Amino acid sequence: MSANPPLTRRSMLTAAGLGAVGLAAAACSRGGTTTEDGKPKSPTVSIVYTPALDSEDAPNPTATVSVRAENGQLNPDVKLLNASGKAVAGTMSDDQKTFTITEPLGYGSQYTWQGSAVGFDRVSTPISGSFTTLSPKSQMNVVVNIGDGQEVGIAAPIILKFNDTVQDKEAVEKALKVTTDPPTEGAWAWLGEDNGSRAHWRTKEYYKPGTTVHMDAKLYGVDHGDGAYGAADVTSDFTIGRSQIVKAEASSHQIVVVRDGGVLMTLPCSYGGGDLDRNVTRSGIHVVTEKYEDFFMSNPAAGYFNIRERFAVRISNNGEFIHANPETVGVQGSSNVTNGCINLSLENAQRYFESAIYGDPVEVTGTRIALSEADGDIFDWIFDWSSWTGMSAIKGDPDQVSAPATPSGAPTSNAPAPAPAG
Repeated sequence: MSANPPLTRRSMLTAAGLGAVGLAAAACSRGGTTTEDGKPKSPTVSIVYTPALDSEDAPNPTATVSVRAENGQLNPDVKLLNASGKAVAGTMSDDQKTFTITEPLGYGSQYTWQGSAVGFDRVSTPISGSFTTLSPKSQMNVVVNIGDGQEVGIAAPIILKFNDTVQDKEAVEKALKVTTDPPTEGAWAWLGEDNGSRAHWRTKEYYKPGTTVHMDAKLYGVDHGDGAYGAADVTSDFTIGRSQIVKAEASSHQIVVVRDGGVLMTLPCSYGGGDLDRNVTRSGIHVVTEKYEDFFMSNPAAGYFNIRERFAVRISNNGEFIHANPETVGVQGSSNVTNGCINLSLENAQRYFESAIYGDPVEVTGTRIALSEADGDIFDWIFDWSSWTGMSAIKGDPDQVSAPATPSGAPTSNAPAPAPAG
Protein backbone atom coordinates (compact mmCIF):
# COMPACT_ATOMS: atom_id res chain seq x y z
CA MET A 1 0.00 0.00 0.00
CA SER A 2 1.24 3.38 -0.83
CA ALA A 3 1.66 5.87 1.98
CA ASN A 4 -0.74 8.81 2.22
CA PRO A 5 0.74 11.94 0.77
CA PRO A 6 1.82 14.43 3.42
CA LEU A 7 -0.65 17.19 4.25
CA THR A 8 0.55 20.58 3.28
CA ARG A 9 -0.58 23.79 5.04
CA ARG A 10 -2.58 24.64 1.94
CA SER A 11 -4.39 21.30 1.91
CA MET A 12 -5.16 21.63 5.67
CA LEU A 13 -6.71 25.04 5.19
CA THR A 14 -8.73 23.78 2.24
CA ALA A 15 -10.04 20.87 4.28
CA ALA A 16 -10.89 23.14 7.19
CA GLY A 17 -12.76 25.51 4.87
CA LEU A 18 -14.77 22.64 3.41
CA GLY A 19 -15.62 21.50 6.94
CA ALA A 20 -16.89 24.93 7.92
CA VAL A 21 -19.11 25.11 4.88
CA GLY A 22 -20.50 21.71 5.71
CA LEU A 23 -21.36 22.75 9.26
CA ALA A 24 -23.04 25.90 8.08
CA ALA A 25 -25.12 23.96 5.60
CA ALA A 26 -26.07 21.48 8.26
CA ALA A 27 -27.19 24.26 10.61
CA CYS A 28 -29.30 25.96 7.97
CA SER A 29 -30.96 22.75 6.93
CA ARG A 30 -32.73 22.40 10.35
CA GLY A 31 -35.52 24.90 9.64
CA GLY A 32 -36.93 27.59 7.41
CA THR A 33 -39.86 29.89 6.86
CA THR A 34 -41.07 28.18 3.70
CA THR A 35 -42.44 24.77 2.88
CA GLU A 36 -40.81 22.36 0.43
CA ASP A 37 -42.86 23.85 -2.40
CA GLY A 38 -41.64 27.38 -1.52
CA LYS A 39 -44.81 28.64 0.14
CA PRO A 40 -44.60 30.58 3.50
CA LYS A 41 -45.11 28.39 6.52
CA SER A 42 -48.18 29.04 8.71
CA PRO A 43 -47.00 30.13 12.16
CA THR A 44 -47.78 27.79 15.01
CA VAL A 45 -47.71 30.62 17.57
CA SER A 46 -51.11 32.16 18.31
CA ILE A 47 -51.79 35.50 19.98
CA VAL A 48 -54.40 36.04 22.69
CA TYR A 49 -55.46 39.65 23.30
CA THR A 50 -57.13 40.80 26.51
CA PRO A 51 -59.50 42.50 25.92
CA ALA A 52 -60.33 40.77 22.65
CA LEU A 53 -59.83 43.04 19.68
CA ASP A 54 -63.19 42.05 18.22
CA SER A 55 -65.17 42.58 21.43
CA GLU A 56 -68.40 44.54 21.08
CA ASP A 57 -68.11 45.92 24.62
CA ALA A 58 -65.62 48.72 25.23
CA PRO A 59 -63.34 47.70 28.12
CA ASN A 60 -63.11 49.55 31.41
CA PRO A 61 -59.82 51.50 31.53
CA THR A 62 -58.88 49.76 34.79
CA ALA A 63 -59.52 46.24 33.47
CA THR A 64 -56.64 43.82 32.80
CA VAL A 65 -54.96 44.56 29.46
CA SER A 66 -52.44 42.04 28.13
CA VAL A 67 -51.20 40.08 25.15
CA ARG A 68 -50.09 36.43 25.36
CA ALA A 69 -48.23 34.09 23.02
CA GLU A 70 -49.47 30.50 22.85
CA ASN A 71 -46.94 27.93 21.51
CA GLY A 72 -44.22 30.55 21.40
CA GLN A 73 -42.80 33.68 23.00
CA LEU A 74 -43.18 37.42 22.67
CA ASN A 75 -40.34 39.46 21.27
CA PRO A 76 -38.96 42.42 23.27
CA ASP A 77 -40.52 44.88 20.81
CA VAL A 78 -44.06 44.33 22.13
CA LYS A 79 -45.79 47.52 23.30
CA LEU A 80 -49.19 49.20 23.59
CA LEU A 81 -49.39 52.70 22.12
CA ASN A 82 -51.86 55.41 23.09
CA ALA A 83 -53.50 57.74 20.57
CA SER A 84 -50.42 60.01 20.69
CA GLY A 85 -48.08 57.14 19.86
CA LYS A 86 -46.60 56.94 23.36
CA ALA A 87 -45.97 53.52 24.85
CA VAL A 88 -48.05 52.59 27.89
CA ALA A 89 -46.17 51.13 30.86
CA GLY A 90 -46.17 47.35 31.06
CA THR A 91 -44.15 44.32 32.17
CA MET A 92 -43.02 41.12 30.48
CA SER A 93 -43.47 37.82 32.28
CA ASP A 94 -40.37 35.78 33.11
CA ASP A 95 -41.26 33.15 30.50
CA GLN A 96 -41.71 35.89 27.85
CA LYS A 97 -45.19 34.66 27.07
CA THR A 98 -47.29 37.51 28.49
CA PHE A 99 -46.99 41.29 28.40
CA THR A 100 -49.31 43.07 30.87
CA ILE A 101 -50.15 46.77 31.11
CA THR A 102 -49.40 48.20 34.55
CA GLU A 103 -51.11 51.60 34.47
CA PRO A 104 -54.77 52.61 34.07
CA LEU A 105 -55.82 53.65 30.60
CA GLY A 106 -57.88 56.70 29.70
CA TYR A 107 -61.61 56.87 29.13
CA GLY A 108 -62.82 56.80 25.52
CA SER A 109 -59.32 56.38 24.09
CA GLN A 110 -57.94 54.17 21.33
CA TYR A 111 -54.92 51.95 22.00
CA THR A 112 -52.89 49.99 19.47
CA TRP A 113 -50.75 46.88 19.92
CA GLN A 114 -47.39 46.71 18.19
CA GLY A 115 -44.61 44.14 18.05
CA SER A 116 -44.14 40.47 17.18
CA ALA A 117 -43.98 36.96 18.56
CA VAL A 118 -42.12 33.85 17.45
CA GLY A 119 -43.24 30.24 17.63
CA PHE A 120 -41.19 27.24 18.69
CA ASP A 121 -40.97 26.49 14.95
CA ARG A 122 -39.09 29.82 14.63
CA VAL A 123 -41.80 31.31 12.48
CA SER A 124 -42.76 34.82 13.61
CA THR A 125 -46.10 36.60 13.51
CA PRO A 126 -46.94 40.28 14.01
CA ILE A 127 -48.78 41.63 17.04
CA SER A 128 -51.20 44.33 15.92
CA GLY A 129 -54.71 45.59 16.39
CA SER A 130 -56.58 48.28 18.30
CA PHE A 131 -59.32 48.66 20.86
CA THR A 132 -61.13 51.64 22.41
CA THR A 133 -61.98 52.01 26.10
CA LEU A 134 -65.45 52.92 27.32
CA SER A 135 -66.70 56.50 27.27
CA PRO A 136 -68.71 57.39 30.39
CA LYS A 137 -71.87 59.44 30.16
CA SER A 138 -70.25 61.64 32.80
CA GLN A 139 -67.35 61.61 35.24
CA MET A 140 -67.89 62.22 38.95
CA ASN A 141 -65.38 64.03 41.14
CA VAL A 142 -64.98 63.78 44.90
CA VAL A 143 -63.11 65.77 47.55
CA VAL A 144 -61.93 64.61 50.98
CA ASN A 145 -62.07 66.79 54.06
CA ILE A 146 -58.70 65.84 55.61
CA GLY A 147 -55.48 66.54 53.73
CA ASP A 148 -52.25 64.56 53.72
CA GLY A 149 -50.08 65.14 56.76
CA GLN A 150 -52.83 66.86 58.76
CA GLU A 151 -53.17 66.25 62.50
CA VAL A 152 -56.79 66.12 63.64
CA GLY A 153 -58.84 65.55 66.76
CA ILE A 154 -60.17 62.26 68.08
CA ALA A 155 -63.74 62.75 66.74
CA ALA A 156 -62.88 63.68 63.15
CA PRO A 157 -64.81 61.73 60.51
CA ILE A 158 -63.50 61.17 57.00
CA ILE A 159 -65.89 62.90 54.60
CA LEU A 160 -66.07 62.19 50.88
CA LYS A 161 -68.16 64.82 49.09
CA PHE A 162 -69.25 63.95 45.55
CA ASN A 163 -70.20 66.60 43.02
CA ASP A 164 -73.31 64.68 41.98
CA THR A 165 -75.65 61.98 43.24
CA VAL A 166 -74.12 58.51 43.45
CA GLN A 167 -76.75 56.06 42.25
CA ASP A 168 -74.79 52.87 42.89
CA LYS A 169 -73.64 53.55 46.43
CA GLU A 170 -72.81 49.91 47.08
CA ALA A 171 -70.33 49.74 44.19
CA VAL A 172 -68.69 52.98 45.31
CA GLU A 173 -68.49 51.96 48.96
CA LYS A 174 -66.80 48.69 48.01
CA ALA A 175 -64.01 50.79 46.45
CA LEU A 176 -63.37 52.63 49.76
CA LYS A 177 -60.88 51.38 52.34
CA VAL A 178 -59.60 52.81 55.61
CA THR A 179 -56.52 51.40 57.36
CA THR A 180 -55.49 52.51 60.85
CA ASP A 181 -52.59 51.82 63.20
CA PRO A 182 -53.51 50.74 65.80
CA PRO A 183 -56.56 48.97 64.29
CA THR A 184 -59.70 51.00 64.97
CA GLU A 185 -63.29 49.92 64.41
CA GLY A 186 -65.09 52.21 62.01
CA ALA A 187 -67.64 52.15 59.19
CA TRP A 188 -68.90 54.10 56.19
CA ALA A 189 -72.35 55.68 56.18
CA TRP A 190 -74.23 57.65 53.55
CA LEU A 191 -75.78 60.86 54.82
CA GLY A 192 -78.37 63.10 53.17
CA GLU A 193 -77.73 64.67 49.80
CA ASP A 194 -76.05 68.08 49.90
CA ASN A 195 -75.62 69.18 46.28
CA GLY A 196 -74.23 65.69 45.77
CA SER A 197 -73.79 62.52 47.78
CA ARG A 198 -71.80 62.30 51.02
CA ALA A 199 -70.04 59.25 52.44
CA HIS A 200 -68.63 59.55 55.98
CA TRP A 201 -66.30 57.13 57.77
CA ARG A 202 -66.62 57.34 61.54
CA THR A 203 -65.06 55.33 64.33
CA LYS A 204 -67.24 53.46 66.81
CA GLU A 205 -65.61 55.31 69.70
CA TYR A 206 -63.16 58.19 69.65
CA TYR A 207 -59.73 57.49 68.13
CA LYS A 208 -56.77 56.75 70.34
CA PRO A 209 -54.25 59.64 70.27
CA GLY A 210 -51.40 59.05 67.82
CA THR A 211 -53.38 56.77 65.51
CA THR A 212 -52.24 56.92 61.88
CA VAL A 213 -54.94 56.72 59.22
CA HIS A 214 -54.80 55.89 55.51
CA MET A 215 -57.89 56.28 53.34
CA ASP A 216 -57.88 54.84 49.83
CA ALA A 217 -60.78 55.57 47.48
CA LYS A 218 -60.09 53.67 44.25
CA LEU A 219 -62.91 55.31 42.34
CA TYR A 220 -61.41 55.69 38.87
CA GLY A 221 -63.18 53.27 36.56
CA VAL A 222 -65.91 52.52 39.10
CA ASP A 223 -69.47 52.71 37.78
CA HIS A 224 -71.33 55.15 40.08
CA GLY A 225 -74.60 54.39 38.32
CA ASP A 226 -76.61 56.04 35.54
CA GLY A 227 -73.58 56.18 33.25
CA ALA A 228 -71.37 58.13 35.66
CA TYR A 229 -67.86 56.84 36.46
CA GLY A 230 -65.24 57.97 38.94
CA ALA A 231 -62.95 60.65 37.56
CA ALA A 232 -59.95 59.83 39.77
CA ASP A 233 -58.70 57.89 42.76
CA VAL A 234 -58.44 59.81 46.05
CA THR A 235 -56.24 59.11 49.08
CA SER A 236 -55.62 60.73 52.44
CA ASP A 237 -52.93 60.06 55.05
CA PHE A 238 -53.23 61.80 58.40
CA THR A 239 -52.59 61.43 62.12
CA ILE A 240 -54.76 61.72 65.21
CA GLY A 241 -53.36 64.24 67.67
CA ARG A 242 -53.75 64.50 71.42
CA SER A 243 -57.11 63.76 73.06
CA GLN A 244 -59.01 66.97 73.79
CA ILE A 245 -62.68 66.96 74.76
CA VAL A 246 -64.76 69.98 75.72
CA LYS A 247 -67.30 69.05 78.40
CA ALA A 248 -70.05 71.65 78.01
CA GLU A 249 -72.91 71.24 80.50
CA ALA A 250 -75.21 74.21 80.01
CA SER A 251 -76.51 74.40 83.58
CA SER A 252 -72.94 74.74 84.89
CA HIS A 253 -72.37 77.98 82.93
CA GLN A 254 -68.83 76.86 82.14
CA ILE A 255 -66.84 74.64 79.80
CA VAL A 256 -64.26 72.16 80.99
CA VAL A 257 -61.46 71.38 78.53
CA VAL A 258 -60.09 67.89 79.18
CA ARG A 259 -56.67 67.07 77.66
CA ASP A 260 -55.51 63.42 77.69
CA GLY A 261 -57.79 62.63 80.61
CA GLY A 262 -56.87 65.61 82.79
CA VAL A 263 -58.50 69.02 83.13
CA LEU A 264 -56.61 71.56 81.03
CA MET A 265 -58.82 74.57 81.78
CA THR A 266 -62.21 75.42 83.24
CA LEU A 267 -63.72 78.55 81.73
CA PRO A 268 -66.88 80.45 82.75
CA CYS A 269 -69.20 81.00 79.82
CA SER A 270 -72.73 81.73 78.67
CA TYR A 271 -74.75 79.33 76.51
CA GLY A 272 -77.74 79.95 74.28
CA GLY A 273 -81.07 79.65 76.06
CA GLY A 274 -84.52 81.17 76.19
CA ASP A 275 -87.87 80.38 74.62
CA LEU A 276 -86.82 80.76 70.98
CA ASP A 277 -85.47 77.54 69.44
CA ARG A 278 -83.01 79.47 67.30
CA ASN A 279 -81.25 80.72 70.44
CA VAL A 280 -80.77 77.33 72.07
CA THR A 281 -77.31 75.71 71.95
CA ARG A 282 -77.86 72.17 70.67
CA SER A 283 -77.09 69.18 72.91
CA GLY A 284 -74.96 66.40 71.50
CA ILE A 285 -71.44 65.81 70.25
CA HIS A 286 -70.33 68.71 68.09
CA VAL A 287 -67.04 68.63 66.13
CA VAL A 288 -64.61 71.52 65.69
CA THR A 289 -64.36 72.27 61.96
CA GLU A 290 -62.58 75.62 61.66
CA LYS A 291 -61.39 78.62 63.64
CA TYR A 292 -60.76 82.32 63.00
CA GLU A 293 -58.95 84.95 65.05
CA ASP A 294 -61.42 87.45 63.58
CA PHE A 295 -64.84 86.51 62.26
CA PHE A 296 -67.71 88.76 61.17
CA MET A 297 -71.02 87.28 62.29
CA SER A 298 -74.53 88.08 61.10
CA ASN A 299 -77.84 86.90 62.52
CA PRO A 300 -80.72 88.69 60.79
CA ALA A 301 -83.28 87.03 63.07
CA ALA A 302 -81.49 88.45 66.10
CA GLY A 303 -81.03 91.85 64.45
CA TYR A 304 -77.26 92.08 63.99
CA PHE A 305 -75.03 92.11 60.91
CA ASN A 306 -71.27 91.87 60.35
CA ILE A 307 -70.35 92.01 64.02
CA ARG A 308 -66.65 91.41 64.56
CA GLU A 309 -66.05 88.52 66.97
CA ARG A 310 -62.66 87.36 68.21
CA PHE A 311 -61.18 83.88 68.51
CA ALA A 312 -64.16 82.09 66.96
CA VAL A 313 -64.11 78.27 66.87
CA ARG A 314 -66.91 76.76 64.75
CA ILE A 315 -68.58 73.68 66.22
CA SER A 316 -71.49 73.26 63.78
CA ASN A 317 -72.79 74.68 60.52
CA ASN A 318 -75.91 76.13 62.11
CA GLY A 319 -73.88 79.11 63.34
CA GLU A 320 -72.68 77.69 66.66
CA PHE A 321 -69.24 78.92 67.73
CA ILE A 322 -67.21 79.09 70.88
CA HIS A 323 -65.97 82.70 70.77
CA ALA A 324 -65.19 85.83 72.71
CA ASN A 325 -68.04 88.20 73.48
CA PRO A 326 -67.18 91.10 75.80
CA GLU A 327 -70.87 92.13 75.98
CA THR A 328 -71.80 88.98 77.95
CA VAL A 329 -68.80 88.91 80.30
CA GLY A 330 -70.99 90.17 83.16
CA VAL A 331 -73.16 87.04 83.08
CA GLN A 332 -70.58 84.47 81.96
CA GLY A 333 -70.51 81.80 84.66
CA SER A 334 -74.01 82.60 85.91
CA SER A 335 -76.56 82.90 83.08
CA ASN A 336 -77.23 81.68 79.51
CA VAL A 337 -78.19 84.60 77.30
CA THR A 338 -76.52 84.07 73.90
CA ASN A 339 -78.03 83.47 70.47
CA GLY A 340 -76.84 79.86 70.39
CA CYS A 341 -73.08 80.28 70.67
CA ILE A 342 -70.90 79.65 73.70
CA ASN A 343 -69.49 82.99 74.84
CA LEU A 344 -66.18 83.45 76.68
CA SER A 345 -64.14 86.43 77.79
CA LEU A 346 -61.51 87.66 75.36
CA GLU A 347 -58.66 86.13 77.36
CA ASN A 348 -60.38 82.78 77.87
CA ALA A 349 -61.53 82.61 74.25
CA GLN A 350 -57.94 83.04 73.11
CA ARG A 351 -56.75 80.31 75.48
CA TYR A 352 -59.32 77.85 74.14
CA PHE A 353 -58.78 78.99 70.54
CA GLU A 354 -55.06 78.22 70.72
CA SER A 355 -55.75 74.71 72.05
CA ALA A 356 -58.40 73.62 69.51
CA ILE A 357 -57.84 71.65 66.30
CA TYR A 358 -60.10 70.24 63.60
CA GLY A 359 -61.92 67.15 64.81
CA ASP A 360 -62.02 67.92 68.53
CA PRO A 361 -65.32 66.85 70.13
CA VAL A 362 -67.41 69.38 72.03
CA GLU A 363 -69.91 67.47 74.15
CA VAL A 364 -72.85 69.77 74.90
CA THR A 365 -75.46 68.63 77.43
CA GLY A 366 -78.29 70.15 79.41
CA THR A 367 -80.26 72.02 76.75
CA ARG A 368 -83.76 71.26 75.48
CA ILE A 369 -82.93 70.77 71.78
CA ALA A 370 -80.72 68.02 70.40
CA LEU A 371 -78.19 68.38 67.61
CA SER A 372 -79.64 67.03 64.36
CA GLU A 373 -79.07 66.81 60.63
CA ALA A 374 -80.58 70.27 60.30
CA ASP A 375 -77.62 71.71 62.19
CA GLY A 376 -74.85 71.14 59.66
CA ASP A 377 -72.57 68.76 57.87
CA ILE A 378 -70.96 66.98 60.86
CA PHE A 379 -73.69 65.49 62.99
CA ASP A 380 -72.18 61.98 62.77
CA TRP A 381 -72.11 61.38 66.52
CA ILE A 382 -75.89 61.70 67.02
CA PHE A 383 -76.19 58.10 65.78
CA ASP A 384 -75.58 55.03 67.91
CA TRP A 385 -73.31 52.41 66.38
CA SER A 386 -76.06 50.08 65.20
CA SER A 387 -77.80 52.91 63.35
CA TRP A 388 -74.55 54.19 61.90
CA THR A 389 -73.57 50.81 60.43
CA GLY A 390 -77.12 50.47 59.13
CA MET A 391 -76.50 53.48 56.90
CA SER A 392 -73.85 51.58 54.96
CA ALA A 393 -74.94 50.86 51.40
CA ILE A 394 -73.43 47.40 51.73
CA LYS A 395 -75.00 46.41 55.03
CA GLY A 396 -78.36 48.16 54.83
CA ASP A 397 -80.52 50.86 53.30
CA PRO A 398 -79.05 54.29 54.12
CA ASP A 399 -82.39 55.97 53.43
CA GLN A 400 -84.36 54.09 56.07
CA VAL A 401 -82.49 54.92 59.30
CA SER A 402 -83.69 57.28 62.02
CA ALA A 403 -81.49 59.29 64.39
CA PRO A 404 -81.61 57.73 67.87
CA ALA A 405 -79.37 58.33 70.89
CA THR A 406 -75.65 59.13 70.84
CA PRO A 407 -72.87 56.47 71.06
CA SER A 408 -72.19 54.49 74.20
CA GLY A 409 -70.66 56.59 76.94
CA ALA A 410 -71.37 59.83 75.11
CA PRO A 411 -73.53 62.63 76.53
CA THR A 412 -77.20 62.73 75.60
CA SER A 413 -79.73 65.50 75.42
CA ASN A 414 -82.34 65.98 78.11
CA ALA A 415 -84.94 65.93 75.33
CA PRO A 416 -85.61 63.31 72.65
CA ALA A 417 -84.00 63.73 69.28
CA PRO A 418 -86.33 65.29 66.68
CA ALA A 419 -87.79 63.06 64.02
CA PRO A 420 -85.80 62.95 60.79
CA ALA A 421 -86.77 65.45 58.14
CA GLY A 422 -89.37 64.12 55.80
